[in-house]
Amino acid sequence: QVQLVESGGELVQPGGSLRLSCAASGRTFSYYAMGWFRQAPGKERSFVAAISWSGSTTYYADSVKGRFTISRDNAKNSVYLQIHSLKPEDTAVYYCAASKFSSGWARGDNYDYWGQGTQVTVSS
Repeated sequence: QVQLVESGGELVQPGGSLRLSCAASGRTFSYYAMGWFRQAPGKERSFVAAISWSGSTTYYADSVKGRFTISRDNAKNSVYLQIHSLKPEDTAVYYCAASKFSSGWARGDNYDYWGQGTQVTVSS
């Protein structure tokens, strides 16, 4: 069992930066690949980024490549999402999730555990 708690979401001006964190409970955190998804108002949840259990492999949605960076610290049972050059269209609830799969990370149904989400609002 893995419990996930996101933090770091806030109101940010366009062009700003933000770092989201996801803290995991449980001793088996390092066994899981981790992903970030987001859900904008009135839209379906969409994949943002994922990272392998070791941190050696990362994968991004085309829409965020170059602006978003996913990382993890297994010693701290945490995964992070660094976001630069924020745009109003990045406004969404951001969720972290844990997956036992080694591929297929863009699919939400490949994730076993989900956090409650953290709100990111980009507005001037």
